[in-house]
Amino acid sequence: QVQLVESGGGLVQAGGSLRLSCAASGRTFSGYNMAWFRQAPGKEREFLSAINWSSGGTRYTDSAKGRFTISRDKSKNTVYLQMNSLKAEDTAVYYCAARRGTWGAFPREYDYWGQGTQVTVSS
Repeated sequence: QVQLVESGGGLVQAGGSLRLSCAASGRTFSGYNMAWFRQAPGKEREFLSAINWSSGGTRYTDSAKGRFTISRDKSKNTVYLQMNSLKAEDTAVYYCAARRGTWGAFPREYDYWGQGTQVTVSS
């Protein structure tokens, strides 16, 4: 079975950094795109970034580009999200997701999800 397990969340001061990890298992991810989403209380789940597992090609929302960097380590079956210059508005539960085929920006397009990891940014 496919499992995605996020880690690396926590409490950080505004302006600080965190690196989130998503450990993926259960299959080979060739032909998949991996993505990070977040969901703040009372808000819809928001797409942040995606990476093509095979090619390493990336996509970012305009708001994430420049502050967040997605990457993957094929040998470790792990996807990362490096987050810098964090703001209070970044406080949310961050989710890793996987989708067969090309990237997508909508949660309904993704086949697998992790349980989420809480990121809290204090001002």
